[in-house]
Amino acid sequence: MLRSFPRAMLVAGIAVIAFTGCLKETGISTTHANASAPEASPAVAPARGSFPDFASLAEKVGPSVVNIGVKSVDRRRIRSPFGNEDDPFFEFFRRFGMPAPGAEREEAPQISQGVGSGFIVSHDGYILTNAHVIDGASEVTVKLTDKREFKAKVIGSDKRSDVALIKIDANNLPAVRTGDAGRARVGEWVLAVGSPFGFENTVTAGIISAKARRLDGDNYANFIQTDVAINPGNSGGPLFNLNGEVIGINSQIYSGTGQFAGISFSIPIEVALKVRDQLLKTGKVSRGKLGVVIQGVDAELAQSFGLEKAAGALVSLVEPNGPAAKAGLQAGDIIQQVDGVDVEASTDLPRLIGERAPGETVRLKVWRDNSRRDITAKLGEQTDGKVSKETEKAETGGKLGLSVRELESAELRKLGITGGALLVESATGASAKAGIRQGDVILAVNNQRVSSIEQLRKLADAAGNRVPVLIQRGENRQYVVVKLN
Repeated sequence: MLRSFPRAMLVAGIAVIAFTGCLKETGISTTHANASAPEASPAVAPARGSFPDFASLAEKVGPSVVNIGVKSVDRRRIRSPFGNEDDPFFEFFRRFGMPAPGAEREEAPQISQGVGSGFIVSHDGYILTNAHVIDGASEVTVKLTDKREFKAKVIGSDKRSDVALIKIDANNLPAVRTGDAGRARVGEWVLAVGSPFGFENTVTAGIISAKARRLDGDNYANFIQTDVAINPGNSGGPLFNLNGEVIGINSQIYSGTGQFAGISFSIPIEVALKVRDQLLKTGKVSRGKLGVVIQGVDAELAQSFGLEKAAGALVSLVEPNGPAAKAGLQAGDIIQQVDGVDVEASTDLPRLIGERAPGETVRLKVWRDNSRRDITAKLGEQTDGKVSKETEKAETGGKLGLSVRELESAELRKLGITGGALLVESATGASAKAGIRQGDVILAVNNQRVSSIEQLRKLADAAGNRVPVLIQRGENRQYVVVKLN
């Protein structure tokens, strides 16, 4: 599984959680300017039929890779039984100018230390690394291969891309040369340099296993997958091609133990450079916002919507008064292109929209009612924020196999639903097989909003063999396909 390393971990063991960045923790104890053009590194190409000259390549690129040390301070407060001002003991100690035993007080700070990697992108000290390497750090130290150490300033970081930019006060530094990750091919040799487990300037090699790898989570990059050995401490380090060009930033691994298991992921350098440019200019990253909730299109959904191919992003919710709503997008639309670029998977859409600036206009190709149409939308700006009478109850009949009731006004307000909806009290037959269950809210059937039981009956009677049903489950909305015999 994908795993990540939290900042606070002991040397004796590595904590394992959902996504794995490769920041190495070393223990816990108590007590805007433009970057100059990068310096070119000579290409190191293998002779025909020979093994790549990794030794020469490592010598050329090694000096541009840095070790990053981070410190963070956790200040915790504790409270005692006598910390309440209404307690007579509290007043007693206050009168004598003494702290009440166990009253809320600050513990000794817990200082955690970690190690990551980075690489120099300008002669005057700008360095790229992962956002999770420096997240929460109170102090960042950069060590060069010549053993010089510098305190670093965090220019900015972007958690969604996991890219950060820091700066040290130095000049005439050996900067990397950047390549084109888009031109890299599966099977090509690549080289990683970093500080796994704190071992500085460690070189590992492997091949590109896959490109445009989509991972779960709120990340805007389609990753480069390799079999290069990446471990805790490698995070933020560069992935080089055989020309000595950086094509990615090493970021995550897939592992059941938290250590390398043959699969690692790197952020394409083009993504990192776009983030760098925005951080240099404003110290933050601004992204376009369309204002929709989407889901993937599988073979069953594609067939039910009359598509020949299972591709695109299916809109399950349109944010009221958002850019999509103003442009005329509707729940049930399938977004197939953004400015001429195909949306092959739903995960492509957040990246394609996020790459554009707020205020930009995008041209969308949308599938609706068995036909393709063009919609133009002006993007908004994305934020870090992530919606007693007896009620009638009835069976919808043998087709859908649902027992539902109409939701009352208070329930609709609580769920953030306008126009009415139906609560599923039981699901059997085809609906149950489709994944509908008790507690789901039926919003639409066959792209028709449903607000009454009678309406649901009519739509069920008129339905074909494959019926797309829009449901709300908790805060999430999604389409399911009910297959009728």
